[in-house]
Amino acid sequence: MAPVGVQTAYHEDGEKGVATACASLGVPFIYSTAASTPLEAVAEAADRSLSPPEPPQDNNSNNNNNSSSKDDEKAAEPARQPQAPRWFQLYWPLDDTITASLLSRARVAGCSVLVVTLDTFTLAWRPLDLDAGYLPFARGEGNALGFSDPVFRKKFADQSDGGAVEDSVVAASRLWASEVFSGHAHRWEDLATLRRLWGDGPIVLKGVLSVQDAEMAVRYGMNGIIVSNHGGRQLDGAVPSLEMLPEIVDAVGDRLTVLFDSGIRTGTDVMKALALGAKAVLVGRPVIYGLGAAGSEGARHVLASLLADLDQSMGLAGVQSVGDLNRAMLRRINYGGDFKPLL
Repeated sequence: MAPVGVQTAYHEDGEKGVATACASLGVPFIYSTAASTPLEAVAEAADRSLSPPEPPQDNNSNNNNNSSSKDDEKAAEPARQPQAPRWFQLYWPLDDTITASLLSRARVAGCSVLVVTLDTFTLAWRPLDLDAGYLPFARGEGNALGFSDPVFRKKFADQSDGGAVEDSVVAASRLWASEVFSGHAHRWEDLATLRRLWGDGPIVLKGVLSVQDAEMAVRYGMNGIIVSNHGGRQLDGAVPSLEMLPEIVDAVGDRLTVLFDSGIRTGTDVMKALALGAKAVLVGRPVIYGLGAAGSEGARHVLASLLADLDQSMGLAGVQSVGDLNRAMLRRINYGGDFKPLL
């Protein structure tokens, strides 16, 4: 599940609902820095959804007295709480102390992979959002991770004469945005700081669209990349992710894990990306459409339908395993206006 922010804008179930839906299907959920629900609450909801229901209490004292010692010992053992697979997506703050706090929380919350978004160090000029007045961050929506972070809260208090974020939401929102959407890009060399703070866990760079950047990811010891144009929402006219996928796979696919997103809507979309060399795909908007329509159950329905569509499409193509998908199964169609063969 791709990282999507401000999910409570679509349904009150929000990130909890989508994380629960993902957990039920074994799909890794990527928590967004722009989430509308604190990380710890989302992790707890997802894990709790996997726990078996508690057995009904037996009020019959005679039955209790006659139970064996082995039964007593078994009942006394605490149930091990399952953990739903989840990753953490970072909009990289300017302040390293805030970054350290966020990554520490992510590890404690059970996030196994760090996803660092490269293409959104500042928000793009988005006419549709402006026309609709969709500016959730200015109203405190999508800031739950920051507003619940002790280091950020202290920084805000220090700059506002001891004020709490709840008492000055607009001012706190402005400060949080200045951290995560600062307009100041980090350098490749700064990845060493993330590696030190995150430890030995995998780090994946999201938003790679060139072979040059993919090579830099290898050079700086990253474990994976996501070939992504942010769903076309960041840079107007950006090259399609699928266009660049095979070139990037050919260049670095044997040295790190290449994932793909932007535009996945059907099972055959998944097949094409995997056939071109991606190890997995991320899907975002369709699941959020399901969330908006029917909450957590709607999100689960979309995910399950996409998986079923993939399974059926592979069967119709005579493919038993995703590992058998390959480029020989695909043909590129050159439409009018497609000048790639001339370049």
